[in-house]
Amino acid sequence: MSEQNDLILEIKGISKSFPGVKALDEVDMNVRRGSIHALVGENGAGKSTLIKILAGIYQEDSGTVLLNGKPVVFKSPNEAFNAGISVVHQEIKLSETLTVAENIFLGNLIYKRGLVDWKAIRLQAQDLLDMLETDLDVNEIVERISIAKKQMVEICKAINHDCHVLVMDEPSATLTDKEQQLMFNTIRKLNAEGMTIIYISHRLEEIFDLADTVTVLCDGKLVDTKPVKDIDRKQLIAMMVGRELAEEYPKEHFEPGETVLEVKSLNRKGVLQDISFYARKGEVLAIAGLVGSGRTEVARAVLGIDKFDSGEILYNGKPITNRSFKAAVGKGFGLIPEDRKLQGVIQIASVSDNICMVNMSAIIKQGIVRKALTEKYGAEYVDKLNIITPSLDTEAQYLSGGNQQKIVLAKWLMQGSDVFFFDEPTRGIDVGAKAEIYLLINDLIRAGKVVIIISSELPEILGMSDRIVVMHEGRIAGELVASETTQEEIMSLCV
Repeated sequence: MSEQNDLILEIKGISKSFPGVKALDEVDMNVRRGSIHALVGENGAGKSTLIKILAGIYQEDSGTVLLNGKPVVFKSPNEAFNAGISVVHQEIKLSETLTVAENIFLGNLIYKRGLVDWKAIRLQAQDLLDMLETDLDVNEIVERISIAKKQMVEICKAINHDCHVLVMDEPSATLTDKEQQLMFNTIRKLNAEGMTIIYISHRLEEIFDLADTVTVLCDGKLVDTKPVKDIDRKQLIAMMVGRELAEEYPKEHFEPGETVLEVKSLNRKGVLQDISFYARKGEVLAIAGLVGSGRTEVARAVLGIDKFDSGEILYNGKPITNRSFKAAVGKGFGLIPEDRKLQGVIQIASVSDNICMVNMSAIIKQGIVRKALTEKYGAEYVDKLNIITPSLDTEAQYLSGGNQQKIVLAKWLMQGSDVFFFDEPTRGIDVGAKAEIYLLINDLIRAGKVVIIISSELPEILGMSDRIVVMHEGRIAGELVASETTQEEIMSLCV
């Protein structure tokens, strides 16, 4: 086969601009038929924009896309889908009120004698789920299943037609280690059967584990395309960020101070059992565990989002009762949630409005929101946290994941919070932005704040915490000192 015929996808000189932002600047990328081709770069590098052009969500301003040697311009996602390009987006796009089977076959129903053949749909949906080795019930309503299982439904939906190019945008971000390995096995199986896969991930170990070739974008421009076997992790990071990072986990260590938060024998029937831990000034406490172990549920109980049956919470030595999240916020608690796009920022609100949304009393005078004050505080925290944005009026949806995460942190800093819960603090964030978030965590500890990290990434937990509470099935399985333990020891407690 000639080199030209070996290319299933050719991207030539693609450019795309948005108001105030040039997202892609004459980008080239050739994808070999039957390969696993990684696409990497910092948040804002242009990866998602390029994928959305391939998916028919955006149309390029200039340049050409060739599929099997023929120029294509997809004016809708349906056109791309019918041409054989399926995309599993980072943001889950399922119909929450439909069943698993209905979602998998949405837009691709099976008919028999003019009627929808629901029996065939459920059987074929079950076959796809069995291939992914997941225990999902095809009749389960999607809003009732976990984020990890929703991701599995997305993958099934994407491959449920004559798919030639499967694009996966951060597919493993919400999955447990076991679920990741099952997904990787599925990817390898699909690839072995001839499917071409474009794989986007900030987890560099996945790139080296799965991909044949890697293309790096930076600030909307092509940096280079190389065989994965020809580069190492340090070289790839330097290509992505345009510089060498001194440390991936720049943890600073401080002398632990007094205990600020203490949780005693917290119980919630069927969810949490006898949860006890403490958090001190001067240290980062990590809560580790597999998805479903109760990590996030602990934070939700402490923050008054979920009710608990029994137990006690002490704050600065005094018992408190957070009857609502609003009450917790008033006492000095803040939450950087796992899903920042849905729970952390208002996508269509401006940068400055998002920063000020919690501490509204600071910007309301005589019953009126003062724009001048909103801009003042917005500018202050954009500068403090080095938030990269075209303007204070730019909608949050146009910022990278890392900069959106900084906005979430900024609103709690403006509120004057003292206890910060970070739930998956760097999920879907590139390696350069991760380092910036870690440095901001150091700044919080230095300023006498309390930081509690909930994370699925064991290297992050080991690299950025002082003590680790490990959870398993709603209970605390053990407590470890980060500098004296290993990933294997943590995982043994997790399972």
